[in-house]
Formats: sequence, structure tokens, C-alpha cells
Amino acid sequence: MARKVLIVDDAAFMRMLLKDIITKAGYEVVGEAGNGVEAVQKYKELKPDMVTMDITMPQMDGIQAIKEIKKIDPDAKIIVCSAMGQQAMVVEAIQAGAKDFIVKPFQHSRVVEALTKVSKG
Repeated sequence: MARKVLIVDDAAFMRMLLKDIITKAGYEVVGEAGNGVEAVQKYKELKPDMVTMDITMPQMDGIQAIKEIKKIDPDAKIIVCSAMGQQAMVVEAIQAGAKDFIVKPFQHSRVVEALTKVSKG
């Protein structure tokens, strides 16, 4: 069962909020990244079971980071968390390889549901 999670978001507050939800749900947060470049680097380094990925970030956006991580690990389990709930972004994220999509501001239950669903494959 997938238990180790990498949180990627450019907002420290969002990372803190997600970390709280994820750890209370019984998962282990193994790392955090503030942009896509860091996300790819940390993914290689930490080899998490799952990643929560913001879309709009400096240096490299979430869509590009998903594509880069999928090159490293085609089986990567990525959940997109973004305030940009536009249909096009959701579709692009899923096409890039995301397994699920959570819209900010998110409900605790929805985050846990996505983690459970994605961890089971």
C-alpha cells in the first residue's frame, strides 16, 4: 500500500494544510517542494509512493513536472491539487499522467478519498 507522499505547492500555507490532512489520514509526508524543478529532483531522491502536485508554480509548472516525473517513473501516482478547476487544466493534467484531481480549497474528506483511491491503484 502506498504510504509515502511528496507534497508539491508553491504556497507554504497549502503545503502545511495538505501535510496536516495527509498525516492525520495515516500517510507519511516524506518531502515538500515549492516548484516543478524541486518536485522532479525530490521525486528522484525520495522515491515517494504518491505525489500531490499544484499546477501553477514558478520555474516549472505542475503539468511539465508531471511529464518529467512520468519519464523517470511511468508508474508514478500523482494527484493534482489546484485552484484552477478549469476543465482544460484537468484534462491536460490527466493526459500528462495524473491519477486524480482535487480542486482548492479542498475538503479533508476529498483529499483522503483521492489518496485512498490512488494508493490502491
